[in-house]
Amino acid sequence: MTNRRAFIAGAAAGAAVSGLAAPAIAQNKRTLKLVTTWPKNLPGLGMAAEHLAKRVTEATDGQLEIRVYAAGELVGAFDVFDAVSSGNADMYHGADYYFQGKSPAYNFFSAVPFGLTANEQNAWIYYGGGQELWDELSATFNIKPFMCANTGVQMGGWFNKEVNTIEDFKGLKIRMPGLGGEVLRRLGASVVSIPGGEIYTSLQQGVIDATEWVGPWNDMVFGFHKIAKYYYWPGFHEPGSSLTLGINLDLWNSLTKSQQVIVQACAAAQNDMTLAEFNANNSSALNTMVNKHKVELRRFSDAVLTRMGTVSGEVMRETGKFDDITRRIYESFLSSRKDSMHWSRISEETFWEARRLPFKYE
Repeated sequence: MTNRRAFIAGAAAGAAVSGLAAPAIAQNKRTLKLVTTWPKNLPGLGMAAEHLAKRVTEATDGQLEIRVYAAGELVGAFDVFDAVSSGNADMYHGADYYFQGKSPAYNFFSAVPFGLTANEQNAWIYYGGGQELWDELSATFNIKPFMCANTGVQMGGWFNKEVNTIEDFKGLKIRMPGLGGEVLRRLGASVVSIPGGEIYTSLQQGVIDATEWVGPWNDMVFGFHKIAKYYYWPGFHEPGSSLTLGINLDLWNSLTKSQQVIVQACAAAQNDMTLAEFNANNSSALNTMVNKHKVELRRFSDAVLTRMGTVSGEVMRETGKFDDITRRIYESFLSSRKDSMHWSRISEETFWEARRLPFKYE
């Protein structure tokens, strides 16, 4: 009832401003509608949009007031892209691989199998030409995109049976969006992409046999440990899932330069803050699920991961041939991935190995 009243109140307010379409404009104040793909008040993902809205509203002294609508409040989770593209909403917050039907190139700006970690994604977007290509792609849909959260490395998913060989994926009904889903489809799984708010019921009712979502913190919030026995790692499909703030391009161009700088800075800040929040909460959530709820933590075998990697390469190469813009994005992504792997091998990877050596520290 509360959501219905909020919707009616919003509609009435919009009608009162001389019939103007969103955003509403009164005394230099603009009220913007931000629609999301997330359930309301979901920690991490959902609250990232709320925090961004609060930060922009305060930083502009209320000149830009952003109101957040969770999935289903104004439009469905997978309809936010079209709503912003058409101007029926002003901004969206979500994972761009949900919109691969618009262009397969959108996968690269969210997560792809065996792709980039969060730090590496930042390097590509901010300093490797990724933002410029993303702008070019999104302009064709009347959208201006920014990174605006990252979940870090995700888990491999929840399963009601063990996955010991690649053959165990055959016939498996699993929820996995993006190109990761295509990889599992080629391995014989029956893959679906459903919004986060529908996953628990689907798994509980046997509509699906397995699912991936995010990682320990958000997965425990959803309660998957109550209905699935095995929790697999690593998440080959999402090594550093970047989430998007997509802004209607006409709206973006109508903002003052200072407002644009503020929105961009707030999105970048939220990108860092959400990644830190996930890293701060994942470990304790994992410990709780394993030690208190007796979740069985399993690692995909090297043989399974190698086969996944081989098929991922096939999927990536085919995707990169889709059209000219996708090819250029794919080539830029690969170049950045190659550079990142070269540097991480002698930086972070070797440091992690050194930190695990048996010396006294505490």
